[in-house]
Amino acid sequence: MRLLNCSILFLVTVLLLSSCGKKEQSATTGWNYNDQKYGGFEKVTDYEGQITGPNLVPVEGGTFVMGVTEQDVTYDWNNIPRRVTVSSFYMDETEVANIDYREYLYWLKRVFGESYPEVYLDALPDTLVWREELAYNEPMMETYFRHPSFDTYPVVGVNWLQATRYCQWRTDRVNEYLLIEKGILNPNVEQVDEANFNTEAYLAGVYEESAINVRKGMKDYQTGGERQVRFEDGILLPAYRLPTEAEWEYAALGLQGNMASEQDERITDRRIYPWDGNSVRYQQRNKYQGRILANFKRGYGDYMGMAGNLNDNASGPAEVRSFIPNDFGLYHMAGNVNEWVADIYRPLTSQTLRDVENHDLNPYRGGRFQDKVLDDEGKPQLDSLGRLEYRYLEADEVSDRENYKTGDVFNFRDGDKQSSAFYDYGKHTLISDKARVIKGGSWSDRAYWLSPGTRRFKDEDRSDRDLGFRCAMTRTGAPGGNDGSSGNQFKVKKKGKKTRLK
Repeated sequence: MRLLNCSILFLVTVLLLSSCGKKEQSATTGWNYNDQKYGGFEKVTDYEGQITGPNLVPVEGGTFVMGVTEQDVTYDWNNIPRRVTVSSFYMDETEVANIDYREYLYWLKRVFGESYPEVYLDALPDTLVWREELAYNEPMMETYFRHPSFDTYPVVGVNWLQATRYCQWRTDRVNEYLLIEKGILNPNVEQVDEANFNTEAYLAGVYEESAINVRKGMKDYQTGGERQVRFEDGILLPAYRLPTEAEWEYAALGLQGNMASEQDERITDRRIYPWDGNSVRYQQRNKYQGRILANFKRGYGDYMGMAGNLNDNASGPAEVRSFIPNDFGLYHMAGNVNEWVADIYRPLTSQTLRDVENHDLNPYRGGRFQDKVLDDEGKPQLDSLGRLEYRYLEADEVSDRENYKTGDVFNFRDGDKQSSAFYDYGKHTLISDKARVIKGGSWSDRAYWLSPGTRRFKDEDRSDRDLGFRCAMTRTGAPGGNDGSSGNQFKVKKKGKKTRLK
C-alpha cells in the first residue's frame, strides 16, 4: 500500500511538472509562444488589463443624447441634440491644480532651462488675466498661482496649446515612472535637453540610450538576451490628452446614476446639470438641503453669498476637491472653471442626417492627420527637445483613401466647399481655425452655463482667469472592465459619504 501511494505521488508530481513546463501554443499554427526554438514570437501571458493612471477615473462608455438639455436662452442653437456613442475612457477626477502645473514648470526649467529657456517661459500661465480696469485683483495676480494657500486650486491663465503640451509631458513622466517601478529604469534626475525620457522616442528606439540609466530589459525570446520595453508588453499607458467635447459632455452628465436598474438600459430622467433635478441647490432632506451644488455666480455682484452663511465659500475658484462629485466620481463638471476640450469650434455640430449617421461613434472635430518624419533609412527623427518630429499630411497623399480624402478636416462640411458656411475671420465672424471649445461654466458664470450641453469658444492661444483644464486617456480592451464584464472596474459609486458642500 505504501509503495502504491508513493507511485501515485510520483506520477502526480511528474504530470504537474510536465504541465507547468508546457508552452502555450498558437491556435493558428500550433507553434509555441515565447519559445526561442520556435522563433521567439512573444505573447504577454500575465497581462491583467490597463491600469488606471494617477488621478484618473474610469468612465464606462455608452450611448447618450449629446446636445442642449437647457432652454437655449442665447438662441445660438450650436449644439443640436443627436444620439451618439462614446467609447470607454479615463478622465481626471479633478481639474489640474496649481501644484500640478508648478511641478511641470519645475521639470521644464531643470531640463531645458539652461539651453532652451524659452520652453519654460512659453509654458508660464498668464497671471495678468486677473487684472481688471475697475476692480482690485492685483493680489490674485501675485498670489493665486504660486502661494501654497492655492496649491489645490485649479490652474488658470493656461491656453489650449499650453494645456496640450502639459498632457504630453504628463504622459512621459507617468510612463517613465512605470518603467522605474518595474525595475527597468533607474530614476535619472540628470536628464537635460534632448536626452530626456520621451515615450514615443523610447518606443521608436531613437533616443540616446546612454542618457537614460537603464537597469535591465525585458527577456527577448528571439535572441535569448534582453530588449527594451515595447508597447505590446502592456506596461506603458496610452497618452494623456484633452478630452473630446463628446467625452467631456458624456462624463459631465453621468447618466449611469439615473438607470432604472443594472439590468435595464432605461434612463429614468434626463439631466440639465451633472446632478438630478432642475435646481442648482441640494434637494435631499438633510442638513445640506438648500445648499448650492456648484461654484458659480448667482446674480449681479453675488459670487459667494452672505457672510456667516456663504453658499459656495469661494469668490473666485474653489479647491479642486470640493462640492459633490457626479455619478462617475468627477469633481466640478459644472462651475469652478470652464475647461478646454480638444475640439475645434464650429456652430453646426451636425448639418444633415447623413453627417449624424456617419459620425455617431466618438464624434470629434479637429483632426489634422500627421505622419512621422523619417530619414533616408526610414528611421524616425528627433527634434532638439528629444521628441519625435511630425509633419501634416498633404491632400495628394490621402487621395487614394476611401475613409478620408484630406489631411485637414477642421472645416469638414462646416466651412469647406461642400457646405454653405464660410468663416471669414475678422469680417463676419470671430470663428477661425484657432477657435477651441470650452465647456462647463465657471465661478464667474450664471447657472445657464453649468449645463453640460452648453458650449462656447476661445482662441487656442488665449487664456482667462475662469478657464482651466483636465486630462483624459483612451481605454484599451474591454469597455466594461479588466475582467471583460460590464461594470467591473467602471461602476463608480456616489461619494455621498465624502460630500464637501462649501
